[in-house]
Formats: sequence, structure tokens, C-alpha cells
Amino acid sequence: MTAQTAAPLRQSAEARREQVLEAAIREFAEAGYNASSTAAIARRAGISQPYIYALFPSKQDLFLATYDRVSGQIRATFRDAARGATGTEDALHRMGQTYPELIADRFALLCQLQAYSAAGDPEIRRHVARGFKTLYEEVRQLSGASPLEAAQFFASGMLANVTTILELPEICEPLWAEKLGEAAADAGQPADPDVDVD
Repeated sequence: MTAQTAAPLRQSAEARREQVLEAAIREFAEAGYNASSTAAIARRAGISQPYIYALFPSKQDLFLATYDRVSGQIRATFRDAARGATGTEDALHRMGQTYPELIADRFALLCQLQAYSAAGDPEIRRHVARGFKTLYEEVRQLSGASPLEAAQFFASGMLANVTTILELPEICEPLWAEKLGEAAADAGQPADPDVDVD
């Protein structure tokens, strides 16, 4: 096999891996870790079940890869948002402003919450804890936040997670309204009272 023919094969395998991850995010989001099956994920992805094991050694490996994908998207979004921030408050504010859009992806949000739910398994707990701590440390590094400021930032995020998934926007509405008001003030404009913050 030449290098020229190997490249398309690698791309095809990478594309298949992405396809399986997307299918797995939906399956794990809806059914959770224990109730999900690789057969169901394979059906969603339109591939054979044995091919999943060519890409991921086990269902647990696939589950952890979906968590890594979701948490990686959050970290990448926060990195982009914090770029050019003028200080701690500005950086946290910029990152916080991106979060409603991130959790608007119901499957990604459910997958994140399912990872916490599956933490009764020690191996899953260790992996997810490492990922969460990495996110926490990266937020502190990007913003210069103190432990208290970071804790408040993550507490707001968890409130947003729960109220979004339970479809209780009125509970989180004051938080979004405050963020929108701060953003408008930063831009030198009055907050629009007619903005829908759901």
C-alpha cells in the first residue's frame, strides 16, 4: 500500500470513528451507560457491531470517549471565548456567555450528565473526575480566577445544566438576564428588556 492510498483509508477510519461517536453520544444521552448497547449504537451509526470494537475496545472505552468529546468541546469553546479578555471578571463573563449555546445541544448535555451518573463505576469515576478537574483548572488558568470565583462559576454552570435539562428556564433566567445585562453594559448599550433569555 502506498502513502497515497493509505491516506484515504485513514480518513475513512477517522470519519467512521466520528460517526460512531455521534451515534454513541445520542444513545448514551437517551439510555445512559448501563442501558445502552453497542448493537444500538451500531444501528444508529449504520455500521456493523463488530466494527465498533475495531474502533473502541469496549463499551466503556466508547462511553469515556463520548465524555471526552463533550468536555473537549466545552474546553475549546471556553479557550476561544477567553481570548483577548481584559481580566478575570471579563474572562469568566465571556466563557459564561458561551454556555447557554453549548448546553442547547440536549444530547451533549445529557451525555455530560450521564457521565456523572455513571460515576458509581470506579474506572468511569476516575476518568470523568480527571476530565472535570482539567476543565476546572483550565478555567482558572484562562481567567486567573480564585478558587471561590471558579467555584461560583461552576455552580452557575451546574444550575444551568439542571434547569435546562428539566426545562425549568425560569429558575436560571435571572442568571442569564444578569449576563445579558453585563454584556450590554460592557458594549455601552442598555440591556434589552424584550430579549428572550430562555
